[in-house]
Amino acid sequence: MKRKKTKENSQKGQTMTLTGHLRELRNRLVICIVCLIASSLAGLHYAPNLVDMLTDIGKEYGYTYVFIAPQELLMQYFSIALLAGVCVTFPMILYHIWAFVQPGLQKNENVLFLSAIFFGLICFIGGIVFAYKIMLPFMLHFLIGISAGSEITASISVQNYITFLLTIFMIFGIVFELPVISVLLTQMRLLKVEWMKKGRRVIVIVIFVVAALITPPDIVSQVMVAIPMVGLYEISIIICSILMKFRKKDDENTQ
Repeated sequence: MKRKKTKENSQKGQTMTLTGHLRELRNRLVICIVCLIASSLAGLHYAPNLVDMLTDIGKEYGYTYVFIAPQELLMQYFSIALLAGVCVTFPMILYHIWAFVQPGLQKNENVLFLSAIFFGLICFIGGIVFAYKIMLPFMLHFLIGISAGSEITASISVQNYITFLLTIFMIFGIVFELPVISVLLTQMRLLKVEWMKKGRRVIVIVIFVVAALITPPDIVSQVMVAIPMVGLYEISIIICSILMKFRKKDDENTQ
């Protein structure tokens, strides 16, 4: 099992053995882990500010927070610091993944891989921004509004609150990856645009069911989640259709 190591080495006719692959993989993993640890340790300095920023979202709606275990708040600082470290080192991790597989990719595969990374990051960030700016205010307002007029006072655990926020961010980040995933599957010939068009009605029903499961039980939140998901699905169909037309032209020109 051999692969060209670099462009320069390939010009010299040199190849990398399986042992060389494993050594390269080990070196890249060590670099990523060391940078992740360093970034996480640096993130501890900013963790209290990040936790305050997240809790301020709920304070606008009357939330008050407590920690019910002596180490709970400290553990949230560590969790946020680790998450910050992942965010900081993630571009570098993606670079090392690309650098490891790039010598074995053809030109069109290399372009597809880099495009998936770039647009995947943009879509994931877009999903987080959408959740932060639009969805969370509605969800938090609705959930705190349920206890309005009740004699029960809401004292929210910091751990549960931050876990809730991070879960929402992750859900919408993944949801907004739908166009990128659809393009990858169609380019790999694992998914056809015709299937996406024929299954549109079923997918819309599934989307509304998923929206009902991940949002509070009010119709406004469900619709606000479902509409972007339906929009992303339609965008996926349009993008995949355009790319497939280009692919058919290329196939015709090569014949």
